[in-house]
Amino acid sequence: MPVVPDGRASGLERTQMLPELARQRIGFYVSHMDVAVRAQRLAKNYLRPKRREGPWAGLRSFFSFQREAVAAVREVDFTIRRGEAVGFIGENGAGKSTTIKMLTGLLLPSSGSVETLGMDPWHERRRLATNIGVVFGQKPQLLWDIPAAQSFELLKAMYAIPEDTYRFTLRETVERLELGELLKKPVRLLSLGQRMRCDLAASLLHAPAVAFLDEPTIGMDVLVKERVRELLVEMRRRFGMTVLLTTHDLKDISTTCQRLLVLDKGRLLYDGDMAGFERRFAGQRVARVELSREPERAALATLQSALAELEANLTEEGPRVLRIVCSRPGTAARVTALVLQQVEVEDLSVQGTDIEALVANVYRDGATHAV
Repeated sequence: MPVVPDGRASGLERTQMLPELARQRIGFYVSHMDVAVRAQRLAKNYLRPKRREGPWAGLRSFFSFQREAVAAVREVDFTIRRGEAVGFIGENGAGKSTTIKMLTGLLLPSSGSVETLGMDPWHERRRLATNIGVVFGQKPQLLWDIPAAQSFELLKAMYAIPEDTYRFTLRETVERLELGELLKKPVRLLSLGQRMRCDLAASLLHAPAVAFLDEPTIGMDVLVKERVRELLVEMRRRFGMTVLLTTHDLKDISTTCQRLLVLDKGRLLYDGDMAGFERRFAGQRVARVELSREPERAALATLQSALAELEANLTEEGPRVLRIVCSRPGTAARVTALVLQQVEVEDLSVQGTDIEALVANVYRDGATHAV
């Protein structure tokens, strides 16, 4: 089967590379587009009751009701091309779900503009719905009192899914998510993780051009999460599906997405690839060097002096083991090259800050890291 085309291919070229059943499912207008999602100065404000302080505050609020504006999303700009898989992360309350709701037509933006597959999500909700799939964690879309299999049949009719597409997506989701017997049970009898697996399958049955997945792996165990990641990769490979994935499990993003959007307090802090995110926000890196033989003191002193210019600190952990701490971001490669030039190395490893710690640091520093 063809692989997902890269961003340099045109919409027509990408469509021609897709299998026949995908071309049948995706409308001509949608399939020839290069951009899946575009947001420009997108903002959303809410009005909430203003709490008063002091004696009789409740009574005064009853006779003089006041509200205050709260900014959930603050003039966000980004573009997602067809076929991309993008991770969308942020703390609770950062504005992720609000942004997705505006992209899918569930909320009207307060200002700015948004296009999904060339459509205005709010004013063209029905037309857009046939080309997107949406999952919101803990908000099931399946009918509560009937088995999931019957809901799937209903969705097939609602979306007018071609028979060959339906057979493939149903088989793929049932096998990869291990739904099997779950499809025969009423949805109300399923656990949270089981409902989420069925919800994810339902959102992918019509092979959507864009899948908006907000916490799709909540309540799932480690093995099932791995199968979800495999399913998303396969759906992109088969259909060229665009994915916008929101999750607190960063492994979901690191294994399925090539690009990262980081949102904090409604503002976009970062837009780029995972490697760039690590280079930009990583703190120190630690290199552990095992030498072929014990170094001469003069050579070691020369190396230590050269490393100091790169803000790297060298310490000896043993007769033939060195530990080098790189404090300046982006210098690990230069430090490694310098070590290889000046001493005889038997083994060398460089460890960086893990992605979870990096994201925590970004949240803590907030606006100082803004794009």
